[in-house]
Amino acid sequence: MIINTKWFGEIETEESKIFTFENGIIGFSDFKKYAIVGDSEKENGGNILWLQSLDEVSLAIPIVNPIIIKQDYDPLIEDELLKSIDANYQNADIDVFVTLTVPADITKMTANLKAPIIFDNDTMKGIQLIADNDDYPVKFEIYDILKANQNRKEGE
Repeated sequence: MIINTKWFGEIETEESKIFTFENGIIGFSDFKKYAIVGDSEKENGGNILWLQSLDEVSLAIPIVNPIIIKQDYDPLIEDELLKSIDANYQNADIDVFVTLTVPADITKMTANLKAPIIFDNDTMKGIQLIADNDDYPVKFEIYDILKANQNRKEGE
């Protein structure tokens, strides 16, 4: 299927790779269908991916695997909340991402560790939750971490 996007033009994806967020995403509750888009010019798509709305062509949210920026990331999530995406998290094929805020000054880039997005790859459902961890900020500065990771990879 072809997806029209404002930022990436037309992209092709399989219908089986579309995630449904029954409650939407925080701040975007009306938009339910999303595809994960990577940078095809970078190996493994690069560290930063995009959650592209199929309902709104101009909505693409940058996301990243939190382990890349905080190796001990372990959000406390109520099991009951995961049931809304039919996730049996003990056995499910789930991925966790966090959203990014990228201001004009890229060195001020932050990740929202407080509200992870959970993807259940078995049911193709997703949900954004509020982690019960008191020490996870909404604005966790990550530019220096990403830069250090990039320098480490280039030095290999």
